[in-house]
Amino acid sequence: MKLFDLSGKTAVITGSSKGIGKAIAEQMADHGANVVISSRKAGPCDEVAQAINAKHGEGRAIAVPANIASKEDLQRLVDETNAAFGQIDILVCNAATNPYAGPMAGISDEQFEKILQNNVISNHWLIQMVAPQMLERKDGSIILLSSIGGLRGNALIGAYNVSKAADMQMARNLAVEWGPSNVRVNCIAPGLVQTDFAKYLWENPELLKTVTEPAPLKRIGQPDEIAGAAVYLAAPASAYMTGQTLVIDGGVTIAW
Repeated sequence: MKLFDLSGKTAVITGSSKGIGKAIAEQMADHGANVVISSRKAGPCDEVAQAINAKHGEGRAIAVPANIASKEDLQRLVDETNAAFGQIDILVCNAATNPYAGPMAGISDEQFEKILQNNVISNHWLIQMVAPQMLERKDGSIILLSSIGGLRGNALIGAYNVSKAADMQMARNLAVEWGPSNVRVNCIAPGLVQTDFAKYLWENPELLKTVTEPAPLKRIGQPDEIAGAAVYLAAPASAYMTGQTLVIDGGVTIAW
């Protein structure tokens, strides 16, 4: 058995037109998987899928744009993937939103609801759409992208952190429910990674220094450094791992 071989497997990755999601899709394709690229806008999804197909051969990647806040869009994502590849073996819930930074007292109901909808409830919707076929086959890996924000308090992104803690708990609950059917559910909790999503945290040199200085590795993370963990959690290498949160943060959460 090749521990990191994903040949013949099909992976759906939300928020995969850029950043961590794109890196995960590219690395899973490099390890043999068929990949489904999905985010809100069709153009960027098509570009990523075309690049993967140019590298690995036509048909390895398809683009299915979807707004994660729409149940209809998510069902279409699942249906089109099943139509193209026959089944879904790996689901990566990576897409997330954070429309507010500041103290919790200042967040509007609409902003808080959007964070919980996109980062928690939409993940729940999509997972429940994909899980039945995995449970029937007694095989599948579901991966949620959380954050070290779900492990600690923060005066700037409290509501986002609440949603990311919820994702960790969702993984634990579903792992207990579905373990007997050999469907595994795990989380990845990245620290600060150099993506557009986190740009406001790293483009300011002073802010970047305050974030990276306490970390043993003294630097920001790169998308590929998160993608390797996703390959591990999708592959036979992690067959005995479920309900866990894998922290990848340059050591920041273990340092004083």
